[in-house]
Amino acid sequence: MRIGLVCPYDWEVPGGVREHVKGLAEALIELGHDVSVIAPADDDAELPSYVVPAGRAVPVPYNGSVARLAFGFLSASRVRRWLKDGAFDVLHVHEPAAPSLSLLACWAADGPIVATMHAAIPRSRALHAAQPILASALEKISGRIAVAEAARSTLVEHLGGDAVLIPNGVHVRGYEKPDPLPGFPGTGGVLGFLGRMDEPRKGLHVLLAAFALLAPERPGLRLLIAGRGDAAEALQQVPALYRARVVLLGQVSDADRVRMLHSVTVLCAPNTGGESFGMVLVEAMAAGAPIVASDLDAFRQVLLGGEAGALFETGNPAALAAAAAGLLDDPGRRASLAAAASIAVREFDWSVVARDVLRVYEAVAPAAGRVVVAT
Repeated sequence: MRIGLVCPYDWEVPGGVREHVKGLAEALIELGHDVSVIAPADDDAELPSYVVPAGRAVPVPYNGSVARLAFGFLSASRVRRWLKDGAFDVLHVHEPAAPSLSLLACWAADGPIVATMHAAIPRSRALHAAQPILASALEKISGRIAVAEAARSTLVEHLGGDAVLIPNGVHVRGYEKPDPLPGFPGTGGVLGFLGRMDEPRKGLHVLLAAFALLAPERPGLRLLIAGRGDAAEALQQVPALYRARVVLLGQVSDADRVRMLHSVTVLCAPNTGGESFGMVLVEAMAAGAPIVASDLDAFRQVLLGGEAGALFETGNPAALAAAAAGLLDDPGRRASLAAAASIAVREFDWSVVARDVLRVYEAVAPAAGRVVVAT
C-alpha cells in the first residue's frame, strides 16, 4: 500500500506527535508498505529517507503551548506536489485542526483520508470561530482515530463525528537494554524529568519544588532533566545549596533520550493538565523506569489506575515529594511497578498499534474504489 503521512509539527523538534508519526512510518515500512512523510523542516535538515521537508517551521501559540508549524504558500505548494507525486492509496493526517500541513493536505487531497486527533483541547472561541473554515477540509476525512478518550472527546465536542480509539505506539524493544548515561544512576537515587522545561503545563516547577523538599534529608539525591528550555531559569527555582545536584541535559537525541530513562531511579511526570495520553509514560514503561505521575485522567488510564505507576495529587509538590520518597525507599515497590508496566506497555508496541491503524485504512480505501491488501 502507498501511504502518505502528514506531521504538522517541526520534524527537528522532538514531541509526542512527531514521535508518533515517526514510529508509525517505521512500523508500516517494516510491514512492507511504501510510506512517505511530509513535515515542516528546513531543506538542509538531516532527515530520514522517508521524510519530505515542507519548509521552515515558525512558532505559533497553540493549545497552551508554542508549536512550530508550517502554513503558507510555500508549504501549500509543497504539499500539493507531494500528494501528486505520491499517488497515495491512503492519506493519513495528524492534528487536522492545527493551522499547519495537515489542514493544507486535507484541502488539497483527492482520495481516502484518515485523521488522527492527539490533543485534548478545551473549548475556545478561536476554535469555534474557525469551524466554518475547518469544515471544508474536515468533511473530506473518511476515517477518524483518537489516541485517547480525551482526544476523542475533543473531536466530538469541537469537530463533530466519532473516532476509533488507537493509542500512541512505542518500539518497546528499542527501550529495553540501552546503557545509562555516564555516572548514573549512582547510589543516592535519581529523579528524572523528560519534557519541555519552558512549558508550564509540563509541570517542571512542581518537580523542582518537590526536589527542594526532598534534598535536605537526602544528600545523595540528584535530579536529571532532559528537554529544551532556559536552564538558568529552571535552576533559579532551586535553592542555591542544591543546584549542583540538578543535571540539565537540554534537548537530547533519540538515543540519549532512551539512555536517560535508564539513568533514573524514578521518572516523574508532574504535568498539570492538557494531556490526552502521556507518551513519556509509555516510553518510561518500555524502559523499565518506575514512574510517579500526576493523577490526570489520561495518565491514570495509561498507568492502569496506579497499578503500573504511582499517582499523586496534580500540582501538589508535597504530594509528589511523598510519592517519590516512597518509591526511592522501597526497591520492591519499584520493581513491582516496573514489572506491571512492562506487561501493560505491550499493548502500545507498534507491532500491535500499526496493525490497528491498517484496519482503519482498509475500511476507508474501498470507498474510493481502491483495493487494499493488509500485510
